[in-house]
Amino acid sequence: MEPYPIIVGGMKKTTNEVVNVRFPYNGEVYAKICQASHSDLEDAASISVLGFEKTKRLSAGARSHILFTLADEIQKRTDELVDVMVMEGGKTRKFAIAEVTRAESTVRTSAEEAKRIYGEIIPLDWTDDTKGRTGFLQRFPIGPVLGIVPFNFPLNLACHKLAPAIAAGNSIILKPASATPISSLLLGEMTISAGLPLEAISVVPCPGTRAEQLVRDPRIAFLSFTGSCSVGWHLKEIAGRKKVGLELGGNAAVIVHEDANLDLAANRIATGGFINAGQVCISVQRVFLHRPIYDRTLEKILSAVKGLKVGDPRNPATDVGPMIDVEKAHEAYQKVQEAIQQGAKILTGGTLKESVFAPTILANTTPDMRVNSEEIFAPIITVIPYDDFDQAIRLTNHGDYGLQVGIFTQNINRVLRAFTNMEVGGVIVNDIPTFRVDQMSYGGLKGSGLGREGPRYSIEEMTEPRLMVINQHGGTE
Repeated sequence: MEPYPIIVGGMKKTTNEVVNVRFPYNGEVYAKICQASHSDLEDAASISVLGFEKTKRLSAGARSHILFTLADEIQKRTDELVDVMVMEGGKTRKFAIAEVTRAESTVRTSAEEAKRIYGEIIPLDWTDDTKGRTGFLQRFPIGPVLGIVPFNFPLNLACHKLAPAIAAGNSIILKPASATPISSLLLGEMTISAGLPLEAISVVPCPGTRAEQLVRDPRIAFLSFTGSCSVGWHLKEIAGRKKVGLELGGNAAVIVHEDANLDLAANRIATGGFINAGQVCISVQRVFLHRPIYDRTLEKILSAVKGLKVGDPRNPATDVGPMIDVEKAHEAYQKVQEAIQQGAKILTGGTLKESVFAPTILANTTPDMRVNSEEIFAPIITVIPYDDFDQAIRLTNHGDYGLQVGIFTQNINRVLRAFTNMEVGGVIVNDIPTFRVDQMSYGGLKGSGLGREGPRYSIEEMTEPRLMVINQHGGTE
C-alpha cells in the first residue's frame, strides 16, 4: 500500500511520517497518507507567495477557464471520488454521489463568479470643494488563502475554499481533515491538471496543532476554517491581523406549527436529522412541535425514521452509515445516557454498535441538557412541544449557536416574525435547516462563526476593495 504524497507548490512529495486512514464502518486500514512536516509547511507558505504573484495577474477569463476545466475533471472522476468518500469517511454511497455533484456545481458556480467581480463608480462631487472628483472602487485578490477542511464534507467543502480563492485570483493551501485527506489530495491533483500555476496550490495533510504554524504565518492573507467551535475561535485568536472566515457548529432547530404540511415536515425532519449519520453542522437536532399537532407529527416522524436503512455505507440502499470513528460515537452515546439520567425518554434508537449509532429520537428533554444546548453531531434529535409561535422563537434562540433554522407554516406573518427575530444566519421556510445549495449565502451568528460562504460571498471575503479617486481638474489645459 503506497502512501499518498503531499502536494507542495504543485509538486508531489513523499515524507517519512505516514499515518493510516481507516474505514469507519469496521476500522480496517484503507490508505496510508504522508504527513507534512514543519519545514514542508514553511515551503508551502513561501511558495504560495510566489504563486500569488502569478494568480493575481490571471485574467477573469483565465481563472474561469481553469475552474470550468476543474469541474469537468471532477465529473470525469465521479466514481473514484465516490469510492474514496465512502471508504475514508464512512459516507453512504448515495450521499457521496450527491456530494460529488455538489462539488462540481460549487466549482462551476465559482467559474461563473470569477467573471462577475464588479466594482463601483462613486460620485464625490457633493460639495464645491470636491467638484470634478470621482471615486472608482475595484476588488483585488487578497493573497494566499489557507483553507482548513472538515471530515464531514471532505470534497465539497474543500471546493468551497479552493474554487472561490482561484476565482478571486489567490493562491491556496488546503489542510484536509486527518480522517479524510484523500479527497483534498485528489482535488489538488485535478487542480494542477486544470492548469492552475503550480506554485498556487498545496495540499498538506498534518495534525491540526502543526497546521497552526500556517494560521500564525503573516504571509497567509486569509484563513477559511470549517470545523468545531472550540478550534475555530482558538484559530481566530492566534491568526494575527489576517482576515478570518469561520463556519462552525450549530444545534439547528425546526419549528412545526399547526398549519404546516405535516407529512412534508416529518419526512424532511427524518432526512435532516440522520443524513450523514447526523454529522452535518445544520443537521436537524431540536424539533419544536406545536402542541395541537404534537402527537400526530411525532407519529409521522417516528414512522419515517423507522423506515431508514442503517448499516454498511458501501451498500447503495443504506441511508445511515457509521459515524467518523468509535470515539465520536461514544461521546454522543454518553450525552444520550446523561439526558436519560436527567429525565429524557428514548422513543426510538439509542443503541450503539462500534461506530454505528442507531437513529435516535428523545422526548422529555430540557433546554439545558447537552443534547439540546451543545452540538451533538450524531444521528440524534429531540422533540419538544410548544404552545405559541413566539415561545418557539425564544426556545430556538436559546443558547450559543445561530446557524440556520427551519420553519413549517403557511402564515406569512409568522414567517416574517421569525425572519426578524431569529438569531441565525439563515431562515428556511417550509423546509429543514439542513437545506443548502452551494450558491447561496451561508454562515452563522453567535458561536456559529463569522463571515459567509457560497462562491460569490467567499470571493468578497477573499478580495479587498481598493479606491481610486480622480480629480478631473488636475490636468493641464
